[in-house]
Amino acid sequence: MLLTLVREQIAVGLSPLILSAGEPGMAEKPLETEARRLGLPVESWRMKPGFNPSEALRILRWARERGYELLHSHGYKFNVLMGMWPQSVRRLPMVATLHGYVKAARFSKSWLYESLDRVILGRLNRVIVVSDAMMKDIPEGLSRSSRTSVIPNGLDIDGLRQAAGQPLPAGFADFIATHSPVLLGVGRLSREKGFERLVAAFASLRADHPEAGLLIIGEGKERAALARQAQQVGVAEALMMPGYSDAVPALMQAVDAICLPSYTEGLPITLLEAMALDVPVIASDVGEMAAVLGNGEGGFVVRLDRGEDLREAVDQCLAAEVDRQARVAWARERVSRDYSGQAMGRLYLSAYEQVAS
Repeated sequence: MLLTLVREQIAVGLSPLILSAGEPGMAEKPLETEARRLGLPVESWRMKPGFNPSEALRILRWARERGYELLHSHGYKFNVLMGMWPQSVRRLPMVATLHGYVKAARFSKSWLYESLDRVILGRLNRVIVVSDAMMKDIPEGLSRSSRTSVIPNGLDIDGLRQAAGQPLPAGFADFIATHSPVLLGVGRLSREKGFERLVAAFASLRADHPEAGLLIIGEGKERAALARQAQQVGVAEALMMPGYSDAVPALMQAVDAICLPSYTEGLPITLLEAMALDVPVIASDVGEMAAVLGNGEGGFVVRLDRGEDLREAVDQCLAAEVDRQARVAWARERVSRDYSGQAMGRLYLSAYEQVAS
């Protein structure tokens, strides 16, 4: 989403820069690599992790010295670090986009940041959430404020389809050639993404489809737990977890379905990409996912609050060819009409202009 937004900003004459923070000694991050590949302006900024107000002040001075006129944060840690300073110190208006909270364990470091974020958001010039469903995750006064608005994530659909046409790396091609059906999961390997539910459903699926395969693309602290689970339920040899990959669009074109089993979401870009690329989608009824899928018209929705089973949704998706293709066609039309990068760029430009004025 961020890279698409920056590209659209450049197209309308703005001069954005991606400031990508990481810990000292960290290698280039995937976001930085992809931005440079696309020719987008990016600055790698390495700093001591955690609550670091002195570094926040250094970033503010750096931004002002280079003539930047507005800050746009895409994460709660930077919301806190930049938003903790009053406007008289910051001297730059600030916009924050909320992509979703991780529902961290109470009193953990992430929980503390999220709690501070909800307080500090009220001090910012503009707050943007990526879905209507996320309004319930922010303080009620802020959700009712004229300073808060909804801007859905948008896609560079033409660029996505070009990327989907690229050849698959050999390892992926070999895996897909030797497994059928193949399910795909994409996202951060963290608790809220619900990938343990996907591994459990896949283990059940293998009882009826012994040649089935599961690809989970992403990195995170749940990797070891997912690998142990796969070993325990006997599907380790049919699970491939290669970490981050820039071949996701091509993979989407090659698999039988993508599963988004999250416990919490805003509006994941992965969902929109799958819809644009004619990939059957199986998704939890959380955040904005069910609404974007037309409550089932454009995909297979698992109602967590009703105890619906992910495996049943997978069976339904794989078994009904005509029904599946009808939902895929509906999804393609929906994302082309409502979730393009151009539409997102226009809405953000309007928000910037209101803040600047």
